[in-house]
Amino acid sequence: MAQHAHDLTHAATVALIGAASCLGARDQRCDFGPQQVQRALEQRLADSGISAQWRGTLRPRSETGVSSDAYAQVAELSTRLARAVADEISQHQRFAVIGGDHSCAIGTWSGAAVAQRKLGPIGLIWIDAHMDSHTPQSSRSGAIHGMPLACLLGQGEPCLTGVGDASTKLQASYVAVLGVRSYEPEEQRLLSSLGVTVFDMQAIRHDGLDLVMRAALSIARCAPGGYGISIDLDAIDPVDAPGVGSPEPGGIPAQALLDCLALARHDPSLLGVEIAELNPFRDRADKTTQLTLDLLSAML
Repeated sequence: MAQHAHDLTHAATVALIGAASCLGARDQRCDFGPQQVQRALEQRLADSGISAQWRGTLRPRSETGVSSDAYAQVAELSTRLARAVADEISQHQRFAVIGGDHSCAIGTWSGAAVAQRKLGPIGLIWIDAHMDSHTPQSSRSGAIHGMPLACLLGQGEPCLTGVGDASTKLQASYVAVLGVRSYEPEEQRLLSSLGVTVFDMQAIRHDGLDLVMRAALSIARCAPGGYGISIDLDAIDPVDAPGVGSPEPGGIPAQALLDCLALARHDPSLLGVEIAELNPFRDRADKTTQLTLDLLSAML
């Protein structure tokens, strides 16, 4: 049975869920991200006064990489992840999903949306260098990690838009996208036509991240079912986060993001959070791994 988002402020434990898959990406090494942070994460959160428990790491049933049945494989993993997230919400637990590539968001937020359906739509703050709003028709690469936000908005491959149930998972009026600086015109047209609010890096540089984050929170917090935060680590400038799947120069400074995420900490409407695209093989001196721990501590 769905629980009101405000019940989650009393959760004794944050449920940590790994989603170790790179089925949606061309670089097949982000699936090592969850195990890279697992050992240190519970202790780090405990040091911050947060009780957290690693519930397990979900993996694809078969590791064949990007193939003709990649949609079916991502849908199968997303369905299991959606169920895991929905179960935690039904137990009054906040959650943190540590993903491989960002296609994990299809499962994470489908699960949250289904769990909260009786209360109404959920909101989402999407922090990413990319819009991740391609459909199979518009994508040049066919990479599914470029499609999850479109899927959650009901646009795309039916097996992905139908994860959890057949309904549209997100209403555009409760979604805010932050930090984008690399995207195709088709993605921009889709989000614009749906009415999604986008704060690109130009807006962040002009208005400041604090103001933009407050605006994003005001959008997501209006959702009656609570809201979540999904972070692709490539939103952060590669100087601060080199270990990501698809680095893009000119991103959000790490410290500025950490400072602003504290605005959501202890928010009773925050259902859970997600971090994706940590690629330990591109990291330098564990810089991005440590930042992942910092980000989770800042939000939870």
